[in-house]
Amino acid sequence: MYTGGCLCGSIRFEIEGPIRNIVYCHCSQCRKAQGSAFATNGIVRSSDFKILSGQDQLTGYESSPGQTKYFCKTCGSPIMSKAESRPEQVRVRLGTIESDIEERPMAHIFATSKANWEEITGDLPQYESYEPGRNTLQQPLGAGCQAPTSTEGGR
Repeated sequence: MYTGGCLCGSIRFEIEGPIRNIVYCHCSQCRKAQGSAFATNGIVRSSDFKILSGQDQLTGYESSPGQTKYFCKTCGSPIMSKAESRPEQVRVRLGTIESDIEERPMAHIFATSKANWEEITGDLPQYESYEPGRNTLQQPLGAGCQAPTSTEGGR
């Protein structure tokens, strides 16, 4: 089991199952939502994700049609996102988890959209878009990351 919460402590949650498909996303939407070079996201079953306290502090923003990012309305910590097309899963921001995480990241996605000041190092595969298998039943990742538009110039 994993536990976590927001920066101010208003929102507390637990995850009872495994975290799947952990990725570092470098798309411009994730960079803006996190205020950082990338977002580290993982998928959990909706039935395994429980808000323990602070449900009234959780607010959302529909970042793209059918995709809502949820965060604490007091401190702004990003907690999770949900896609209407995949109600059985929640995409959790791993930085909000306080427990030691057993699973490990599998890839960098939208690597060509990374911030121009960032250098990706290490041995994980890097993909221009989503990782292979993103929409298969074996690796059911949710929507949410967006490819850069032509006005973003890929960075």
